[in-house]
Amino acid sequence: MVASYGIFSVYKSGFHIDRYKSLIWIWAFSFLAIAAFLGSIAHGIKMPEEINKIIWHPLNLLLGVTVALFLIGVIYDLKGRKLRRSLLILIIISGIVFFSITVIFQKLFFVFILYESLAMLFALVSYLILITKKTLSGASFMALGILISIIAAIAQSIPALKFSLIWEFDHNGLFHLIQIPGLVFLFSGTGKSFQIKSES
Repeated sequence: MVASYGIFSVYKSGFHIDRYKSLIWIWAFSFLAIAAFLGSIAHGIKMPEEINKIIWHPLNLLLGVTVALFLIGVIYDLKGRKLRRSLLILIIISGIVFFSITVIFQKLFFVFILYESLAMLFALVSYLILITKKTLSGASFMALGILISIIAAIAQSIPALKFSLIWEFDHNGLFHLIQIPGLVFLFSGTGKSFQIKSES
């Protein structure tokens, strides 16, 4: 639901200003929303283990491509339309390679955590640079959203973490709770990043 709101938010704030950029983020949040829906089924519905494994294949592919599109969005903010097509292809391939690794080594979910963490670290540094240059409205919101996402990933990597708030949340549940405000900051930052172009 949160990711779906992001799709609407980005479309409303930027589609008429920078269609190319808005489509990058719309597709990223769309893949994330579908992955979240499949994740809710995989985690929330009791089913045979064989079916559960099948669901995780498209889910991992969607997560890999989501991170790849996120990277493309970050690089677009850095370089604008100077973004080379070869780089786009390379980033998308990296997402598919991640998916292939998860198929071969099904129990190595830390591979995704590593992949996501490297992407988030690159994104954080990129937006910190844009904050110092003052060339992108919303860069501070993006940086904060990414920082929260990194904290969420760290929480997910610590199986011992758990707490109770009506229900009991393990480290995976804690990841999602922390990630929600992170996504909200990312939506807000993306929306604000269109402001310079709308005012020029």
